[in-house]
Amino acid sequence: MRPPRFWVDGGWQARLLAPLGGITEKITADRVARPGFDAGIPVFCVGNATVGGSGKTILARDILHRLPGAPFALTRGYRGRMRGPLLVDPAIHEAADVGDEALLLAATAPTILARDRAAGARLATILGATAIVMDDGLQNPNLKKLRSFLVIDGGYGFGNGLLLPAGPLREPVATAAARCAAAVLIGPDEVNSLAAVPAALPVLHARLKPDCAASLCGVPVIAFAGIGRPQKFFDSVAELGATIYAKIEFPDHHSYSCNEVERLCARALVQGARLVTTEKDFVKIPAVLRTNMLVVTVRLEWQADLGSLLTEGIRP
Repeated sequence: MRPPRFWVDGGWQARLLAPLGGITEKITADRVARPGFDAGIPVFCVGNATVGGSGKTILARDILHRLPGAPFALTRGYRGRMRGPLLVDPAIHEAADVGDEALLLAATAPTILARDRAAGARLATILGATAIVMDDGLQNPNLKKLRSFLVIDGGYGFGNGLLLPAGPLREPVATAAARCAAAVLIGPDEVNSLAAVPAALPVLHARLKPDCAASLCGVPVIAFAGIGRPQKFFDSVAELGATIYAKIEFPDHHSYSCNEVERLCARALVQGARLVTTEKDFVKIPAVLRTNMLVVTVRLEWQADLGSLLTEGIRP
């Protein structure tokens, strides 16, 4: 589903629904107050205050690269049919089984899928994990966290600043920030989102750095994406120098049918363009239709390093 426009712009729908935000706040507060399971190893949580994509998986992968020893990723496997706990194996699991984010994480580090985060942490420790990085879960109390990070998409921020269902917030920004060691702002702060972040919370700045195995400079492309904010992807394609003939948006976590992809391929053929998409979308494309499809990957380029926020509390 696409988020309603009033989650950004406000308006009469947001004003009408705003009183229901108090219920959301109470439910979330009661949930996060419950004690969590202590896994006996450091647990880092990458989360946000809003629903939808903000760059959590990209940050989780970045942290996994940095941690010493044998860090494991832990995800609930959003939109996957399996509940876990299980070790994700890209050789046998598909996005329909474990979700797209689990497959991306598994390309970086051993990844546990578990709807029950405590059960997932137990499996990770049995398999030899020395640390756990949770992709999402800031509002999930089942697992005790050493350190949490509040991820902010600089182009979206916190939407209209209201709680569900009037806006995209799962809880007030200040409440989420109080459980975090730092905020990570990805991209420039286009909507003044940092004004809602408590001044005492450290803010780390990063930008998306795109890459592609093939040069896109001057290449005519049709770019398509089903992520939280597709414009971020289109900007990355343009940054790589491609000539974009068309930008096609799908809902976040969209599952592609063969017919949809065949239509995209036919359009690219007619226009003499290459299809280009995200890693997240590529893993959901039927394997037989991935030929000649280009993938743009992204990593974080930091203005200030995570430093002691990761190393502190890790046993040598």
